[in-house]
Amino acid sequence: MVQASPEADPSAPRPPLDLLIAAPRGFCAGVDRAIRIVELALERFGAPVFVRHEIVHNRFVVDALRAKGAVFVEELDAVPDGAPVVFSAHGVPKAVPHKAAERGLDFFDATCPLVSKVHRQAERLVDQGRHILFIGHAGHPEVIGTFGQVPPGAMTLIETEADVERLAPADPEALAFLTQTTLSVDDTAAIVAALRRRFPAIQAPRGEDICYATSNRQAAVKAIAAACDAMLVIGAPNSSNSLRLVEVAEREGTRARLVQRAECIDFAWLAGVAKLGITAGASAPEVLVREVIDRLATRFAVTEHEIVATAERMVFKLPHGLAA
Repeated sequence: MVQASPEADPSAPRPPLDLLIAAPRGFCAGVDRAIRIVELALERFGAPVFVRHEIVHNRFVVDALRAKGAVFVEELDAVPDGAPVVFSAHGVPKAVPHKAAERGLDFFDATCPLVSKVHRQAERLVDQGRHILFIGHAGHPEVIGTFGQVPPGAMTLIETEADVERLAPADPEALAFLTQTTLSVDDTAAIVAALRRRFPAIQAPRGEDICYATSNRQAAVKAIAAACDAMLVIGAPNSSNSLRLVEVAEREGTRARLVQRAECIDFAWLAGVAKLGITAGASAPEVLVREVIDRLATRFAVTEHEIVATAERMVFKLPHGLAA
């Protein structure tokens, strides 16, 4: 973590700083839904409510829910008998809800519906006799959850174009590909192109797997990056979609840095910056954006410009048993 710089002399003149604030940014419909599920479970059952894995990848959000009575655990074995449990927005292997049902636990699945869509596609493709090449990052909870929807060996992880070149499938005519929803659109396009070149018969997903929120936030960064001297992306270091936003900005020729909170701002890094881009990953709340802007205003004469690339109106239904 970047150490906070000493506070500036409040009497010193502040240089001007134009903030180009990307929109959309921050929370998406899937994250809103997941957090609301935990809050409603707490209202219904009282504390504690157990949550398997971080509900979303943001420490501020996790700590706020913990203060309300949520208990975060990595495995279902840590959930006491009779306690309610929520599964994170990233999705879980199929064995997890089965085990919860066997134990008679009250459980609620906060998996993003767009991730669930990928899960169902994986099941259908395996039923068709196809081997799945899954584009994603090893160890990410979404990848683990998706692999857990199909039998062992039915899916191969692809992280790079080099991985594509090393593939030697048993039946090149019976392949399909799916992708992690939070990847970079550009990186995925390059890997998909390599797959299509090597395996012309490969079956593509029915729809775009990279979710609308990931695509929209990346497009919003592209819309402002060229006009910025630098960009701050507000998000957690374990947030895939936030890290991809940093990469998108850098690919557009703008130096970029990930910050979790306002206290992480390195003002020395901002020396000479007159136009600063700001965005936030899909699991970062707007309160953190305002916190960052307020801290910048202690050192600069800030002028805010929100640049809207597209409007989002997506809303996902709550699970049965928690909906009002």
